[in-house]
Order: sequence, then C-alpha cells, then structure tokens
Amino acid sequence: MYAVMGATGHVGSAVANYLLERGEKVLAIVRERKRAEKLSAAGADVVEVDVHDVAGLRNVFQRCRRAFLLNPPADISTDTDTEERKTVRCILQAFEGSRLEFAVAESTYGAHPGERCGDLNVLYELEQGLQNQPIPVVIQRAAYYMSNWDAFLVPARESGKLPTLFPADFVIPMVDPEDLGRNAGRLLMQDEVRNHTIYMEGPERYSPNDVARAFSKALGREVEPAVVPERRWHGTFRELGFSEDAASSYSKMTKATLESTFEIPGRPLRGSISLEAHISRLVAAPNLQRKVTS
Repeated sequence: MYAVMGATGHVGSAVANYLLERGEKVLAIVRERKRAEKLSAAGADVVEVDVHDVAGLRNVFQRCRRAFLLNPPADISTDTDTEERKTVRCILQAFEGSRLEFAVAESTYGAHPGERCGDLNVLYELEQGLQNQPIPVVIQRAAYYMSNWDAFLVPARESGKLPTLFPADFVIPMVDPEDLGRNAGRLLMQDEVRNHTIYMEGPERYSPNDVARAFSKALGREVEPAVVPERRWHGTFRELGFSEDAASSYSKMTKATLESTFEIPGRPLRGSISLEAHISRLVAAPNLQRKVTS
C-alpha cells in the first residue's frame, strides 16, 4: 500500500489518482475526511491525521510500503516559516521507525539553507532530514506551480488585469501540479530505490506576459500583466491577509526567485501539460475561485 500525504491537494490528489488508476492500494492522508469523498469513491482508504500528531502519522506510515511526502503550507495569517518548520520536524520524526522501504518527497527549485525565505529554506531542511536517515528517498524539486496563477482568474476575467510580482517579461520554469503528481506516482512504483534528486518543469518556460496571453485566449478578452513594484510587495501581501512575518518571508522568497538563474544539474524532467492547457482547463472549470498554491 502507498501512503499519500496532502491527498486532497493539487499534487497529492494527482499522485493518489495515478496509483489508483493502476490498481494500486492507496492510503490517503488528509486533514479533513469530508474533502476526500472523490478519493474514497475511487477506491482509496482515507485516514484523517493531523501532521503534528507524530505517533498517529508514524502509525499510518507503518501500514504502508512506500509514501509520498509533502509538507503542508501553513496558514498565511501565521508565522509561516515557524509553523512549516514545525511540520517538517513532525514528518521527519514520524518517518523514523516507520519501516517504509522507499519515499518520494516534494520540494522546490532553488531550495537552499538560510532563514526567512519561505519554502526555499524550509523544504531544504526537509530534504536534508530525509537524506540523513536510512530509508531511500527521491527528492522531486518542482518548478513554480502553474496553479499559483489560478487565484487571478477573477481579476483577469473582470478587469483584464493579471496581478504579478514578477516583471512582465521575466521567464521562469513552471509546471502543472498534475504532471508533478503523476511523475511522483511513477517514481513510487519503480523497482529501483535509491537516494537522488530530480528537477521537474513544464514543456517550456514562461513569463507573466505568456500567462496573460493564455488568459486572453481562454477568456476571449484582452488581459495584460499588472506588475506590483518591489516597494509594494510587503504591503500587498499584508492586504491579502498575510501576517507581518509571512509577508516578510514571501517578499524575500520573491526576491530570491527574481535573482535566480534557474541553473540546475543536468536536464530537468519535462511535463506534458502546457501553460495554455492549464489556463484553458481552469477557465472551463465550474469553480472559478481558486486558492494560491505555495
């Protein structure tokens, strides 16, 4: 059986569905069982576990051979770095003594040591903790989620503006979460188990200009980027409900992204879902208001 953390999220649900489609047994780990009705109907066993419950999470892992690990994003109204470091520690403690034979863990491009730089630091610590224990783990470093643009469908549709903290022509690796989940599912089912790190992005790299064009095509109206200057980043995050600490962290993470060259060792794995396909699917979906995925 395969344990899947974050099984109702973008990536975790894609992992679970990939495995279920191939007749594998899946134990879906969720925070709210009521959100996992589709997974349950598809044949997954569902267990509601708080990630802070180390003993409970370890017990779930002990029921499985392999696991997909994902550190859940903290509520933006909290000190997100502090809260997400707590959950990293809980996952690592639960992993110890779990008797799992193999795991795949979701991380991010540009993960590096440091403080107050959001996922870039927190997920690096998850990577290090997993690599310093005996169970083989593949780290899947993901490019910028295409789903991070989902929350801007409404302003794009209603005002023709696409808010962005990145310059309009700033090209960045992006990836659809479904590609990430399906690749993680393939990795979980592979015969070879060894420690290594992979990088995954979409078929091309894109800029906010490209995102605006994709919205324009899907919505049938002109959409253009509305760039938020750096001096307004912190205030913009605060207006969106981020705590003071979270706003500082996300601003620093944005700055680090802008300063990145996105150079990686070797070639990345390429997903098949384009930005245009992602935006078209979003616009066609009945639920038009989406949350930002970190």
